[in-house]
Amino acid sequence: MSKVPEKHKAEAPRRLRFAVVTISSSKAGLAGRGKPVDDASGDLIVRLLEEAGHQVVSRRLIPDDASRIVSLFEELLSSPEVDVVVSTGGTGVSPSDLTVEAVGSLLEKKLPGFGELLRLLSFQQVGSPAMLTRALAGVARGKAVFCLPGSPEAVELAVRRLIVPEAGHVVKHARER
Repeated sequence: MSKVPEKHKAEAPRRLRFAVVTISSSKAGLAGRGKPVDDASGDLIVRLLEEAGHQVVSRRLIPDDASRIVSLFEELLSSPEVDVVVSTGGTGVSPSDLTVEAVGSLLEKKLPGFGELLRLLSFQQVGSPAMLTRALAGVARGKAVFCLPGSPEAVELAVRRLIVPEAGHVVKHARER
């Protein structure tokens, strides 16, 4: 690694406060009816972040609804208790997958390299279906935002290989004035 990224990472916060959001109409429907919800991807995000020494300060489950997504992200981006927002779900290519468009409208700066790298890493694991992977990252209001696919395999890859190593670095730059 060159000296500039090394210096920036050395100056970056090491312990961050994360909000984790699962976006799924089917899971939100079950929860709304008081049924048990299997949220493997959300659970995996929480576990991997905590294993890396970070704190999860908020965990939410909402349906694929653009106005609900925007409203929740605005709330989380306004919270002084949150440094990073990570979502899973709603990033596919079906008409009901709205996360990328809804959250993208809130970002001040987008990090296209995040999606590019996630697709590359996914391609190395699963081959050509990786081209259907939509992911988003960026900054807003001094916070980092990452929107991940709903599959546990994509979540694990993104959190281990991209988010844990770089979230502090992204937050450091997002907070610069």
